[in-house]
Parts: sequence; structure tokens; C-alpha cells
Amino acid sequence: MEFKGKRIVIGKLGLDGHDTGMKIVSKWLLDAGYEVLYAGLYNSPQRIVQMAIEEAADAIGISSLEFEHLYYANKLLEELHAKSLGDRIKVIFGGVIPKDDVQKLKQLGVDAVFTPGTRKDTLIQTINDLFAST
Repeated sequence: MEFKGKRIVIGKLGLDGHDTGMKIVSKWLLDAGYEVLYAGLYNSPQRIVQMAIEEAADAIGISSLEFEHLYYANKLLEELHAKSLGDRIKVIFGGVIPKDDVQKLKQLGVDAVFTPGTRKDTLIQTINDLFAST
């Protein structure tokens, strides 16, 4: 399956100012043929969803290092559902996410979760699989 042209908004929510991992993952996605729309730091869920709408994104990738991932995932998903986009735009979270919270994020509706140490090939294959299933 060809994933060229799939568009992924990558950004941070809240006041988390650490962006190295987000930049590395963005490069991995670019190398794999995805189009990355870099939202950068200090976004609100509303801004990320609006950017996804404006850019006709297929997915939203959120980097989270400040342990507010459950709160922000809930707010982001609420915003997507309010815009009737909950089934169209995939939601991906990665960062310092405790293993106990991975299932909680998936129960909220997050499509994929990456924890520290995820390998490039695993991340790309998981995202490819997300798009292959639609």
C-alpha cells in the first residue's frame, strides 16, 4: 500500500517545551513518505484540530512529555468528535507515557501510542497499519 500523500499534523499540547523527539519522529515520517505538517509547541486541542481541518490531515500526532497525556487526549478527541471528525482523523500519542496509561489512551479513542524507546521501524509499521486498515 502506498502512503505517500498521507498528511500528519505533529505538535505539542499545553506548555511542554521539549521538541527534540517530535522533530526526530517528523523526520522518520518524512523519510517514510508521509507529509508532515509541523504545528510546533504550545498548542491547544482546538488549534491542532483546526490545523488538521485546514490542511486536510489524515492523522494528528501528539508528543507528550509532561504527564498530562490523558487530559489532552480527552480534550483533543472531544474536539474531533464535536467537528464530526472522530472517525476520519487518526490520533497518535507518543512520549513519556507510563505503560499503565497506554490502554487508558486507547480506551479514550487514541489509535496508536508510542512509549520511550520505540524503534523507528516499529513506529512506521504501526502507522502504516493504521492507514492500511481504513
